[in-house]
Parts: sequence; structure tokens; C-alpha cells
Amino acid sequence: MPGITGRKTAEQERELLIEELRLALAEVKTLHGMLPICAQCKKVRDDKGYWNQIETYISKYTHAKFSHGYCPSCAAAIYEAAGMEVPPDLMNRTRGES
Repeated sequence: MPGITGRKTAEQERELLIEELRLALAEVKTLHGMLPICAQCKKVRDDKGYWNQIETYISKYTHAKFSHGYCPSCAAAIYEAAGMEVPPDLMNRTRGES
């Protein structure tokens, strides 16, 4: 049987683990439930009813990092809007999108 010192040590270790778990849980950010997104501008409505850029919303609720670019369809549209020919390799990539 463990003595008083052993029990005190075990209790201290348990308390330390509980505190570490509390701190870790405080750091966890998750998304769940319905996420309303504007079909036009792609802003997201938060739980208070305010519309935010998707990056702002995701940063608040996750640890995700962002990089920006253009999907093949948007890149092709930019070429077209500028009156330029869409490169064939870009046009091929737009056909595989859904």
C-alpha cells in the first residue's frame, strides 16, 4: 500500500494533469453546427448575426492558416474580363471542377 507521501504525490500529479487539461481545452477552437454563407460574396454570419469575411470567422474559431489564390474558374474569368485569351492548361483545369 502506498504511504501518505505516495498518495500526496499522486494527488499533486493528478491536479497538475487536470490543470494542463483545462488549459488545453481553453485553447481548442472548433466549428460545429450550421454555418450560413452568403451565396454572392461568401461572407459568413457569426453567432451574433454579423457578417464577416470567411478568413475572419475561421481564424476566430480554428487555428487554420490561410493562403490566397484563384481557383481555375476565377482565373479564367479574370483573363476573359481583361480581354485576354485563357491559357489552354488553365481551361483544361476548369473542366474538372464541380
